[in-house]
This record gives sequence, C-alpha cells and structure tokens, in this order.
Amino acid sequence: MPGGRLTQQERQQIATGLADGLAYAEIARRLDRPTSTITREVMRNGGPAGYRADLAHRATERRTHRRGQATSRGSKAPTEDYGRDAEAVRAYEETLTTVFIASGTPKMMARVMACLALTDSGSLTAAELAQRLEVSPASISKAITFLESQDLVRRFREEGRRERYGFDEDIWYQSMMASARSTAQVAETSRQGVAVMGPGTPAAVRLENAARFLDFVSETMIRAAEQAREVLYTKPGTTSDDTTGPGQDHG
Repeated sequence: MPGGRLTQQERQQIATGLADGLAYAEIARRLDRPTSTITREVMRNGGPAGYRADLAHRATERRTHRRGQATSRGSKAPTEDYGRDAEAVRAYEETLTTVFIASGTPKMMARVMACLALTDSGSLTAAELAQRLEVSPASISKAITFLESQDLVRRFREEGRRERYGFDEDIWYQSMMASARSTAQVAETSRQGVAVMGPGTPAAVRLENAARFLDFVSETMIRAAEQAREVLYTKPGTTSDDTTGPGQDHG
C-alpha cells in the first residue's frame, strides 16, 4: 500500500515500466505511489538503464538487515534528540540524495552532501560519515576531495580535535556563483566560435544565440545570488512579518 515498502512485485512492475520507456510519474501513477518513491528506488539501484527488480529487492533486504543489526547493538539514531521519526528522516535523506544525483552530483558525493545537510551539529568527521553511511573511509575521502574542489563542503579544524567537514551559511552562495562563472565561460567560448565558423553562417548564428542566452542566464544568477544572500543568514521567525523579498526596499 502507498507509504509502505515496495514489494518485489512492484519492483518488477517498475522494471517493466522502465523497459517500456514510461516516465517515473506514469509508473508511480500505475502503482499508486509518490513519484519521489519511484525516482529514489530507481536511482539508488542502478538508474533507468541498470535497474533490475530482483537485485533491487535483495539490496533493500540487506539494508534493512543492517539497520536491524545497528538497532540491536544499541546504536542511537542521530535524529532522536529532537523526537523525530528516524524512518521518515532516512526516507527523506534518500530523497535528498536522489535530487542531488539528478542534478549531476556523483552518487557517493550526493550521499555525503545529504548526510551533512541533515546534521544538526553542522559538521562530521570522516569517521562519523563512514559510520553513518556504512562505507569505507577511502570512499569518504574521495567524496570529500571532490566536494571540496567544487566548493560544496568546508573543512573545519577545531583546537585539539580532528578535522570535520560540513556546510557554512555561505556555501550555497559560493556554489551558485561558481555555477554562474562556469555558465559565463561557456557563453564566452561559444562567442569565440562565431569568428571561426564565419559570421552569419547557420553554425555561427547558433553559437551567437547560445552565447547571448547563457550570458543572460549567468548575469541573472549572479544578481539573484547577491540579492538573496542575506536569506542564508536569516534565523527562523525573524521575517515572519516581512513580505518583501531579499534585497528589496523595506522602507
């Protein structure tokens, strides 16, 4: 039933739907499931081209078994301090991971990002990440190296303690600005091709139009990021009576 775990029969229907070229939303409708459930199921089990119902079912059983073992050992879920539903948090973390993957982030890096995003402390050590995600320290090291290169995580060193990794308030701004600069670089490179292909030729026109479009997108991203930057530092409840947007005149 909707909201429960997927059955083996449902997974077979997902595999059949993928083979028939159906969209996630259509598969979800036929199974009376949320689209996010189908997306998460497929992305964590090989993607549209590699999804296999039997393998996905066995992988889920193994994950459930590992969680049961962790519970029996008395390990405390990191979300219990605030009275959260641990199962709901795990499901949401998987959804967030799927969204990061869909945006182009490699799977392990996406898992690390989602884990850090849902950490109340704001940071974790490499050992803590490896324990929570049940992966090797080498996998965490590789993921952190990639995420740092993309300005998607920060490295913190507390006095007398090991290095920790996490987000700060400015990381989304810096990520957006990096994306805008990358888009602007593509625009500039496209424009350089106009002279090479010959002004007025079909290829040159295509490149020029692409450059103009990407320039506009890049400039808009930069303006929006600058205007909205203050939102990253807003504390809950401080803008409840504020109906103006970021960067607008409050007078």
